Amino acid sequence: MRAPHPLQLGLYVLLAGNTLWFLGVAPWTKGLDSLAWFALLMLFALETVNRPWLEKMHARGLVHLLRFGAAAAIAASAWGYLQQHEWLDAINIGLWILVVVLLECELRFAHWVARLRRLFTTGAIVLYGVIAALIPLWALRGEWIDAYDAVLWLIAFALIEMDVLKLAR
Repeated sequence: MRAPHPLQLGLYVLLAGNTLWFLGVAPWTKGLDSLAWFALLMLFALETVNRPWLEKMHARGLVHLLRFGAAAAIAASAWGYLQQHEWLDAINIGLWILVVVLLECELRFAHWVARLRRLFTTGAIVLYGVIAALIPLWALRGEWIDAYDAVLWLIAFALIEMDVLKLAR
């Protein structure tokens, strides 16, 4: 099993801290949202970096089950954001769902994605760019922890994207 790079490990620690903060201080939607995304990040990292280990341990079924649970929690958070009229958070979660769909395609359908590499690269750039554009909006609203959290998530998913691209080669 390959250990994460020290910078990745530091990023994971910061994101875990944010998740604990959101769980303890923020509305339930943000706490559940943060916990679910953190779980997905760890699962993606595990699957992209340690795929042979997962297959050896016959743990792929468990990973899929945990991913399904995280997806259900994300859906509940998204619904909560819409009910609370938290439009910025609802847009953000929708964009991240699209990022995960893109990553899933890259992970599951590597040959197909390779033929459409330019389209997938453009899609990733656009999605990450729009998510990055939300950061100043949170800052303007005085929601500094949300802006900081968004920066960390962009970095985390960019690292995951790089690992996925290495797998696709």
